[in-house]
Amino acid sequence: MSPYELLSLVRYPTLVIVLQLAVGCVRGDSESTTAIRRESMRPPVAKQVPYELTSHDHTRSDPYYWMRDDARRDPEVLGYLEQENAYAEAFFEPLDAFRSALYEEIVARIPKDDASVPHRLDGYYYYDRVEDGDEYRRYCRRRGSMDAPEEVFFDANREAEGHDYYSAVGLTVSVDGNTLGYGEDTLSRRIYTLRFRDLVSGRPLDDVIEGTTGQLVFALDNRTVFYVKRDPGTLRAYQVYRHHLGTNPEADELVFHEEDEEFYLSIRRSRSREYILIASRQTLSHEYLTIDAQRPDSAPVVVLPRERGHEYDLDHARGRFFIRTNWQARDFRLMSVAPEMSQDKSAWRDEVPAEEGVFLRDFELFAGHLAVSQRRRGRTELQVIPWTDREKAHQLEFDEQSYVVQFDRNSEFDSATLRFAYQSMTTPRSVFDFDMEHKTRILRKQSNIEGDFSPEHYSSASLTITARDGAEVPVSLVFRADLDRSKPQPLLLYGYGSYGYSMDPTFSSPRLSLLDRGVIFAIAHVRGGQELGRAWYEDGKLLQKRNTFTDFIDVAEGLIRAGWTETEKLFAQGGSAGGLLVGAVANMRPDLFAGIVANVPFVDVVTTMLDESIPLTTFEYDEWGNPGQREYYEYMLSYSPYDNVSEQDYPAMLVITGLHDSQVQYWEPAKWVARLRARGVGRQPIVFSVNMDAGHGGASGRYRRHRETAMAQTFILSQLNRVD
Repeated sequence: MSPYELLSLVRYPTLVIVLQLAVGCVRGDSESTTAIRRESMRPPVAKQVPYELTSHDHTRSDPYYWMRDDARRDPEVLGYLEQENAYAEAFFEPLDAFRSALYEEIVARIPKDDASVPHRLDGYYYYDRVEDGDEYRRYCRRRGSMDAPEEVFFDANREAEGHDYYSAVGLTVSVDGNTLGYGEDTLSRRIYTLRFRDLVSGRPLDDVIEGTTGQLVFALDNRTVFYVKRDPGTLRAYQVYRHHLGTNPEADELVFHEEDEEFYLSIRRSRSREYILIASRQTLSHEYLTIDAQRPDSAPVVVLPRERGHEYDLDHARGRFFIRTNWQARDFRLMSVAPEMSQDKSAWRDEVPAEEGVFLRDFELFAGHLAVSQRRRGRTELQVIPWTDREKAHQLEFDEQSYVVQFDRNSEFDSATLRFAYQSMTTPRSVFDFDMEHKTRILRKQSNIEGDFSPEHYSSASLTITARDGAEVPVSLVFRADLDRSKPQPLLLYGYGSYGYSMDPTFSSPRLSLLDRGVIFAIAHVRGGQELGRAWYEDGKLLQKRNTFTDFIDVAEGLIRAGWTETEKLFAQGGSAGGLLVGAVANMRPDLFAGIVANVPFVDVVTTMLDESIPLTTFEYDEWGNPGQREYYEYMLSYSPYDNVSEQDYPAMLVITGLHDSQVQYWEPAKWVARLRARGVGRQPIVFSVNMDAGHGGASGRYRRHRETAMAQTFILSQLNRVD
C-alpha cells in the first residue's frame, strides 16, 4: 500500500499530520519543506476577542465577532482566511492526484461543443453555444431561418478576459433587433453594471449604469430602458429607473422607490408586450405596477394594492390581466380581469380554479391556448387548455415514476407550439416541442453526456418515510443499477427545505462520479419546500422551522432502518439555507453522519437576522421570523447552528464559501468553523475552503466551477476510503 493510499484511510487530523510527514519523506522533501507542511496541517486557531450581544435580557458571547471586519479591507481577517485555505490545501495535498483525476472525469462528460435549441423572436432565431475550451457561452442569432449566416452578438469568453470571475445576465435585445443590453458582474457580489451594444455596428454604446440587479426592459420605442437599482448597503433591489439611450445615466428618472425594507423589486415585459411590469415582493405579499410600453414616459399604475397574506403573479394577453393568486386558494389558482377592473376582485374570473392538493406553479399564455404547470402529490405536470373549448384540456403523460417537467423558452405568443423541458435522475435534460393542436411532441435535444453514459446503468426510486409527527416525507434516490442492495451502501443525503423552493429529482452528470463509485444519492424533500403544496412550505418555516431539521434526521434514520445505508457510510450535504439545515442537524444528531458538506452555509441565524444593515435580512422576516420579537428570538436561538455548537463529537466536515458572497456573508461559516474546532471534542477533520474570487454561486465558468465539485466529492470519497 502506498503512503497516499494509507493516508486516504485516515479521518483524524493528528494522524494526517504524521502520515503527511511520511509522504514527504518518501517523496524526498527537504527538512524545511516538511516543517512547513507540518505547520500547515495544523488547523488554524482563531483568536478569541470577548464580545457580547444582548437582546431581550439575554446575552450571547461571540468571541469571533471580529471576523465581521471586512476581509476585503482588513488584512488580519484576510490573513486568517488565507491560513484556512493553506490548511485546506495541505489537507487535500495527498489527494491531489485523485482530485485532479476526478475533476478531469467530471469535465470530460461535458460536451466540447454544444448549442441550445434555437427559439424564434422578432424575425430572428436565437441560440447560444460553446466551443471546445470555452468557459462561457457565445450568444448567436440568424435572421429569418437557421440557414442564414450566424451572427455572434455577444461572446462572454471575450468579455471575461482578464477577470477571475465573470457573469453576464439579463441579455435583452430591443424589439427592432438593433440594440443589446446586459448586466455584467466581475466580482460575484451580484451587483451588475448595465452595458449596451449597437448590434448593427457591433460597437459598445457609451451608456454604462452601475449598481443594478442586471435586469432591464426595453420599451416599444427601442430607446427607453427600465432597470432596477440595488441599495448599496443591503443590496436590496429597491428602485426602478428610466433611462433614454444616449443620455447621461446620472440624469435618469426615478420611476418607483420601494420604501418598505421588507420588499424588493423586479421588472419584466408582459406577454402581450403592452406593459412594463414592476413587481414588488415580500414573503407574504406581492404588488404589481404597470407602465404602458407604448408610452414609456407615463407614470406607473398599481394593479392591486398590496395586502398582507396576498401573493399574486401577473401577466397580460388577450386584453386581460392573468393573475396567479392565493386569494381564497391556498395552493393558488389562475384568474383574469379587464385591466380597468383589476382592483375589484369581484370582477376577477376563474381560468384555472383552485383544486385541493394541486399546487399551481406557473402558466404560459398563447394566442390559442393556455398552458399550466402544476404539482400534484409531489409530481410535476403540464396541462394544455384551448381557449375555445376548455373541455378539450390535455394532460401530458410521461413514463417514468419520478421526474420533473417545466416550461422552457416560449418566446412567441402567436404559436401553437409549447416548448418544455423534461428530466429525471437517470434521464438527462431533454427539450421537447409539443404541438398543442395535434397533441404530438418532438424531441429537439437531449443534453449530451460524453463518454460511456447509458441511462440503463442507473436506477432511481421514490419512497416516503414517516416523520416523528406522522408526516410522510418524500425521498428520491438514484444509484448504480448493479449496486449490491443486499447490504448497506454509502449514501449522500441532500436537503434544502426553505423559501418554498422544491428540490426536484433532476439529472446531474457530475453526480455520476459518485454513483459509479457505489455511492447512493438521495434527496430528502423536507418541509419548508413546496413539493407537497403550500401547506408543506408553511409547516417548515417561522415557528415550525424545526420540522425541516427533524424531517431530515427522520429520513436519515429511516434509510438506515430500511437497509439503504448505515451511519458509518452516511453523509449529508446542503447549501445556503440547506447549509443551515445540515448545520442544525450536526448539532442535533452528530452521531448520525460520517461526514457533512456545507456549501455557503447560513449558520449564524440570530445575529444575521438582527442586523438590518446586511443583505437579505429585512425582507426575510416572514421566512425566519423577526428576532426583534422575543418569541422568534428564542425559537431561532434554539436551532441556530453557530449558537448551538457544543462539546460533542462532530462528524468530518467540509465547509465551502466565497469571499464576495452577497447572500451569506463569508464570516458566518468562518465563525462557525472556528467555534466547531474550539468546542468540538472529536478528532474528525473540519476543513474550510474560501474561494477568494467568488461569491454565493461559487466559481464561474463551465469547467472551473467543477473544481469545487471535485473537492467535495474527494472529501466524501476519502472518508469512505474510495480514492483509488
